[in-house]
Amino acid sequence: MYRAEQEPAFLLHQRPFRDSSLLLDVLSRDHGRLALIARGARGARSRLKGILRPFMPLRMSWVLKRDLGTLTGAELDGPPLALTGDALLSGYYANELILNFQHRHDSQPEVFSAYRDAVHALAAADDPAPTLRLFEIELLRLLGYAVNLDREAVSHEDIDAGANYEYRAEQGPVRVQRGSGAMVFSGAQLIGIRESRFDEAEILRSAGRLMRQLIHYHLGGRELKSRKVLVELHKGRSE
Repeated sequence: MYRAEQEPAFLLHQRPFRDSSLLLDVLSRDHGRLALIARGARGARSRLKGILRPFMPLRMSWVLKRDLGTLTGAELDGPPLALTGDALLSGYYANELILNFQHRHDSQPEVFSAYRDAVHALAAADDPAPTLRLFEIELLRLLGYAVNLDREAVSHEDIDAGANYEYRAEQGPVRVQRGSGAMVFSGAQLIGIRESRFDEAEILRSAGRLMRQLIHYHLGGRELKSRKVLVELHKGRSE
């Protein structure tokens, strides 16, 4: 058993538990992702009402005996963040990525920092897409699935801006003659993604195509609910 006191944390997901409690999925700075019971949090007089909300910077305290802990306290750790519209859906997508990729009790402060920075950027961004692409790439790197945008997978030569490459999830970019395909990119596009030139529409679209396929691969084909909602929403706007 161990106790954590005033640990920086974010709430990723919550659901009802028994009569008046909540079961929380939490991302903490020093203890990674964990599950906590917030006893009585749904009660009318709970001090936690209005505090246990996604995307709010929190300080949490808990007691953990085995895999499931008990929340003993929570308070805001800075000004509340307001995510609306596409930024809100994008935030839920970032939460789903953490829930699906990071194992419980895997302490990685860098993942916490990347998530915190992404949430703050989403709250301030007009377009959430560049923030999401940066977060996806950084999250995969931190969790051991780094995207190779430097060298050709077979020859190990530098990416050539004038060549075409098929990005193979298990290898990386492989030089090809054809210029089309779901995972075929020009060298210039791969270099642009590597340099995070997401203010350029073509590079941003290419990064979205690449990351969509890689995340789908690493999740074994599972579809994230929030991504599906975002895709359907944007499809509806274009009709």
